[in-house]
Amino acid sequence: MNRFQPLVMASAIASILALTACSSSPTGRQQVLLFSEQDMSQLGAQSFNALKEQEKIHTDNKTNKYVQCVTDALTTRLGGQQSTGQWEVVVFDSEQVNAFALPGGKIGVYTGLLNVATNQDQLATVIGHEIGHVLAQHSNERLSRSQLANMGLQISSAAMGGAEYHDAAMAGLGLGVQYGVLMPYGRAQESESDIIGLRLMAEAGFDPYESINLWKNMARAAGGNQPPELLSTHPSHSTRIDDLRAEIAKLPSYNTPKPQCEI
Repeated sequence: MNRFQPLVMASAIASILALTACSSSPTGRQQVLLFSEQDMSQLGAQSFNALKEQEKIHTDNKTNKYVQCVTDALTTRLGGQQSTGQWEVVVFDSEQVNAFALPGGKIGVYTGLLNVATNQDQLATVIGHEIGHVLAQHSNERLSRSQLANMGLQISSAAMGGAEYHDAAMAGLGLGVQYGVLMPYGRAQESESDIIGLRLMAEAGFDPYESINLWKNMARAAGGNQPPELLSTHPSHSTRIDDLRAEIAKLPSYNTPKPQCEI
């Protein structure tokens, strides 16, 4: 590398930042987004198809209808291309207490979550939170940061298809190098998705106060195994609950009929 190359690379990155820093999330937080919505949707669809081939899909009709019902109630409120019918929902047979949503309208829910999210409102809390990650383009943001950190790599939409980007792309989507291993987003992104998801579930007619009960259940399920907040990318359960209470107090009144989803 000659002595001018670092300056050229730094200048290129500065130019990219200048072009993309004006992007804002649904809560007004500034973001750097390098990839197009089409790029991210394609990556999400490819990853979801691969995951469906590897993971065991839960075939119980009653459970699938229940998860689909909750998801439909939420996505109906989105409108446009994000509305109901544009989201593919799959229930995976696994003890993982987790769920995820990918760009392109892909949602995965693990059966283990249903033992902790004990009613439709609590399940809506989790699914709304995961949809929040997609609406706020957190995968794009994380993948963009990864690309900027690797200055020697070509930053372009064409690079999305390269094999050398596979691991970084999976990390960007939150799936990890091995499918089925979910990786947390950063603390700011998690908190932002909590806010977006809370607003969405309340607008859809779910009880936002059940989000607090959900995280109390999560705390009990964790059994005290959550690391200290400073060492974790997730807010602590107590911080999350306090933040949710503060956000619930700001919610407007909605006249949406309460969904009737039963398992």
